[in-house]
Amino acid sequence: MTTGSTAPPQAIPDEGYGSRATVQLVLSTVGFALNFWAWALLSPLGGTFQEALGLSDVETSVVVAVPVIVGSLGRIPVGALTDRFGARIMFPLVSALTILPVLYLGFLADSLTGLIVGGFFLGLGGTTFAIGIPFNNAWFPPSRRGTALGLFGAGMGGTAIAAFTTVPIRDAWGEEAPFVLVATVLAIFAVVSWIWLRDSPSRPAPATGGFWSRTWSTFKLPATLQLSWLYAIGFGGFVAFSVYLPTFLTNAYGLEAADAANRTAGFVVLAVIMRPIGGTLSDRFGGVAVNVVCFALVTLGAAVIAFQPSLFPVGTIAFLTMAAALGASSGATFALVSDLAPPDKVGGVTGLVGAAGGLGGFIPPLIMGAVYGAQGDYDIGFILLAVTALATLLFTLGPVRRRAARGRAS
Repeated sequence: MTTGSTAPPQAIPDEGYGSRATVQLVLSTVGFALNFWAWALLSPLGGTFQEALGLSDVETSVVVAVPVIVGSLGRIPVGALTDRFGARIMFPLVSALTILPVLYLGFLADSLTGLIVGGFFLGLGGTTFAIGIPFNNAWFPPSRRGTALGLFGAGMGGTAIAAFTTVPIRDAWGEEAPFVLVATVLAIFAVVSWIWLRDSPSRPAPATGGFWSRTWSTFKLPATLQLSWLYAIGFGGFVAFSVYLPTFLTNAYGLEAADAANRTAGFVVLAVIMRPIGGTLSDRFGGVAVNVVCFALVTLGAAVIAFQPSLFPVGTIAFLTMAAALGASSGATFALVSDLAPPDKVGGVTGLVGAAGGLGGFIPPLIMGAVYGAQGDYDIGFILLAVTALATLLFTLGPVRRRAARGRAS
């Protein structure tokens, strides 16, 4: 088994690698979306499992949360392994392995324990983010990385595919149909990526040392901690709203569940669209500047919602503004990777930062639920969000901006 070319890495040409890089970007983005589709399969079926197996609300929440948590934490080892072996090995391998829990959940899981075990291994699909970022980072020159990484990041729209299609496919063709379909497309991608996916000639030499020592040294990097904060608030905010917004809209504005779900889908789609736009703007204006504007907009939007405005039009405008800002911030944060992270540790940094983003999405819903239970409204929760976004804005203007400037100078 090869880990890529044995020749030393070459500098990326100023003009990039042209169509070769574009093909690799498209392949990796498709693979990312397909794996995220698999990763998010359980969430739309939570109600079905609850009814069929007599699960409590807490048990259902655990079933839905397990693959998300594992997929977030799993990015840490997968990012480090990508630094070591390259995406040429890791992408088809992880895609193929994800087929197993998909089929297990579709045909064999018939208990709470079975769903948790299947969901644990389904988390593999969520780790592919940590494969694609270092992969595309090495294919594109600095002047185009923000756009490329933003386009790749739009593959997180695979979660929207799961939300929109899983239940209709099940209703049309049977309980196992969504799992069979996802397993089939993953198998096709695993074969295609094994044949056509190639690591860049500019891929850094494989990292040396043991896994734990590499991970610890990566964790201690100031870049890792700084990017993790930005991504925990930016992408974590997107995750939090995608999970909790239906509940908020139902409780705060009295919307029907279907209406709240559709409006949440609109929030998600806008954030996904804005992610590559955030990357492109970062190529032009810098990731720091884009993040400053994004967190300013989140601060403003959260402050507006804290005053409980009417949903039409003020509340809707505020939520869509936050969706656009959170999506753009997610793209802009990874545009900063090449400025802040050492080239041979981009995968490791990506894994840790990606884990922070995924886990960051679970804290706000817990806070919002606790606030609503204690106060009967969400005012304090959104005030806390506004304060957090403002603090992140100031943090971006301070330590992050200084380190990015040093990275460009070196």
